Amino acid sequence: MRRIHLHAFKIAGVGHSAIGTWRNPYMQEDRYTDLEYWQDTARVLERGLFDSLFMADFPGLNDVHNGSTESSFREAVTVPLNDPMMAISAMAAVTRHVGFAVTASTTYEKPYAFARRMTTLDHLTKGRVGWNIVTSATASAARNLGLDRQIPHDERYAIADEFLEVAYKLWEGSWEDDAIVRDTTRGVYADPTKVHKAAHKGKYFSVPDEFLCEPSPQRTPTLFQAGMSASGRDFGAKHAEAIFLLANDAKGFKRSIDATVEAGKAFGRRRDDYQFVGGVSVVVAATDEEAQAKLEQQLRYVSIEGTLSRQSSLMQLDFGDIDIDAPLEHVKTDGVRSLLERYTIEDPNRVWTPRQVAEKMARSLGAIQVVGSPSTVADQLEALMDDGDIDGFNVYDNLPLRTLPDFVDLVVPELQRRGRYPLEYAAETLRGNVSGGARLSDRHVGAGYRHPAASR
Repeated sequence: MRRIHLHAFKIAGVGHSAIGTWRNPYMQEDRYTDLEYWQDTARVLERGLFDSLFMADFPGLNDVHNGSTESSFREAVTVPLNDPMMAISAMAAVTRHVGFAVTASTTYEKPYAFARRMTTLDHLTKGRVGWNIVTSATASAARNLGLDRQIPHDERYAIADEFLEVAYKLWEGSWEDDAIVRDTTRGVYADPTKVHKAAHKGKYFSVPDEFLCEPSPQRTPTLFQAGMSASGRDFGAKHAEAIFLLANDAKGFKRSIDATVEAGKAFGRRRDDYQFVGGVSVVVAATDEEAQAKLEQQLRYVSIEGTLSRQSSLMQLDFGDIDIDAPLEHVKTDGVRSLLERYTIEDPNRVWTPRQVAEKMARSLGAIQVVGSPSTVADQLEALMDDGDIDGFNVYDNLPLRTLPDFVDLVVPELQRRGRYPLEYAAETLRGNVSGGARLSDRHVGAGYRHPAASR
């Protein structure tokens, strides 16, 4: 019987999954600027033996709906929003095991500087950092981060692929394992014969020199990915160790997993090289009736207008400029194509309108909804896991410092009682808890960039 892996899903700001709920009197999301808020969250997750806190990020404004940012600011649609990396060291300081998977975009980062920041965090957290690799789907990010226009969808993935090639050369290949010698007699701190140039000259990046940082506990941070368009799926099949999935049901999870595993064969990878994690919104209480009442209380504050604005930005399709009661058609945009595909071509037997998409996302608080007593929630999670062939769940934090403590105090003990959840952490590093490995698997493409003298 497979054991469930758990991650928590947040942003470093306001207005993530359940748009409009900033008005809820129980909401504490506006505390995102307080360091104690993040440390309290990390402590809760460690108590619940979560693999990681997964930090989403959006480097641009939501400005597609009605061609304006007005609804985003009014409804708090992922704005205001801080840099998700900044609180990681502080959270790591009050925990020992829980990991931190941070989102960063290959479209707007520079690989040499980014690799250095991630290695620094991996050192300071003792190997508990992961990278959720994204290419970013907002035109606002392009305008404000130095580009004249948004780079087309498929080219963003070509850039991402070369970005990873550079990163592997730095993380895996530049420093040999025993390059640091600290020989006071000879006056040698690092053996220069064991530090090698990246020597990269490609279409998008030029990185000729040695890496600045000595190897961190994981060397390469644990690699996460979430895009399920054709390009995103192939990219994840090649590079990701853990893949976050969104679907309407267990069958949707299974379709995505089967497609990714099939694509992974081209890179010599197998099903057990991936941890597949499905998104869920969980509302739990002592009884089913109490849980339903809690859900209804939350739903009173969800904004359909704000949810439409959010979906407009993600899909790069202005729902303010079309009939939201007409069938949603599949078109190619430079947005998150997998999200549009989810409501157009994934299920040929179901037709969605933009209004129905917004109502569903609002009603479900952003993901598959699981509501009930600890026993009922555990039943539903087990069914999703077994029927969908997933390895665990990304739990949306819809009411910060209420949703996750409820889950940890009520659901985790029930899953442990059933033998579906561990009683302690399996490893000290994030990769160890995600895959059981200390380093990238030998089957992973990144392993091919190791210096021949590097240990496995």
